[in-house]
This record gives sequence, structure tokens and C-alpha cells, in this order.
Amino acid sequence: MNMIFERETERLKEDILRLAGEVEQRLREVLRNLDARERAPLLAWAARDEEIDAREVQIEEECLKLLALHQPVARDLRFVIAVLKINNDLERIGDIVVNIADRGVRLSAFPVSDLQSTLMRMGHLAGAMLKDSIDALVERDVPKAKAVIARDDAVDRLNEEVIREVVARATQEHAGARVEALILIHDVARDLERVGDHATNIAEDVAYLADGTIIRHVHAP
Repeated sequence: MNMIFERETERLKEDILRLAGEVEQRLREVLRNLDARERAPLLAWAARDEEIDAREVQIEEECLKLLALHQPVARDLRFVIAVLKINNDLERIGDIVVNIADRGVRLSAFPVSDLQSTLMRMGHLAGAMLKDSIDALVERDVPKAKAVIARDDAVDRLNEEVIREVVARATQEHAGARVEALILIHDVARDLERVGDHATNIAEDVAYLADGTIIRHVHAP
């Protein structure tokens, strides 16, 4: 591949890492605001969806341009394909963060639930998975990527725990406001579970980028 392609792929790498850093920071800040029940910052985050969307479109266009103009093969082709897929996962996480912020605004109107601590544990785990999947991308570290994949079950278990509690409590509640709060807690848990899923996707794409191995859907039971 020529030097023009090398420069463009280096710029693409920088762009995807910048997007990843921004998404990771947003998730971290929204979770902190959610835990502290800070309504004003949550409102601000809920209104900031277009920035991530615009950068996702820009990166996708860069990838398509590289494919069309340079027709890369082997490792170079895997790199562009992996960036395309990771780009999509990051945009989805950005959307989820906006959803969490919006739900956090509405949750702030209700008394603090004891389930909030479980949500924060989920958020910590999902956020750490996202960070480590990005670190694995930077370092082309397949063992680190596989370790991220192995941690997805822990987030899933916490999500199931929240769902069980929400269903059990909702069937005993007669006050509409309390049921609404339970539904919001359920939805935040589901959002965080999806963050874990997308972080897992990124980790799987890191493994593909490194050696062409496709490990999606072949997790250990």
C-alpha cells in the first residue's frame, strides 16, 4: 500500500480513537450525574446526541473512501472493516448514553431507590468493559479483548437481578408514580446491559483485526 493510504489509515485510527474517548467520557460523566442525581447536567447530556452522530457519519465516509480508492486486502482490509463496525457500536453507545441521561432526568423526580447501587455496579462494569475494549484496540491486544468478552456475563446477571426485583416490586405496588420509577430503573439497567453488549462487539472486532479470527457468537457458556 502506498504512503497516501498509510496516512489516511493513520488519520482514520486517530479519528476512531477520538470518538471512542468521547463516548467513554460521556458514559462516565452521565453515570456520575445519575448517581448524584444532578438533573441539570443530565438534561445537557440528553440534548447532545448530534455531535456523536456527525462524527460517526464522517468516519464511515472515510472508510468507504478508503475501500473505493485503495481496494485494500488482507490486514489492511480487516482494519477498515473493523473500524466500520466499531464506529457503529460507538454511535449506538452514544445513543444509549443519551437515553440514560433522559431517564436519569425523570428518575431525579423520585426518591432514591435501593436498586440504584446495583445500577451503579452495572455502570462500573459496562464502563470498564468499554475502556478495556478500546485499550485492546489501541494495543492490538487479543487476550485483553477476550477478557472483555468474558465479563459480559456479569453485566447480564446484574441486569437479570434488576429485572426480577422490578417485576416483583411492581406487582405489589398500587401507586402509579412508584411503578413509573421502577420502569425507569428497569430501562436504565437494560441500557447498561446493551453498553456491555456493544463493548463486547468492539472486543470481538479487535480479535478480528489482529488475526482475522471471527469469534462473534462463539462465547463459552
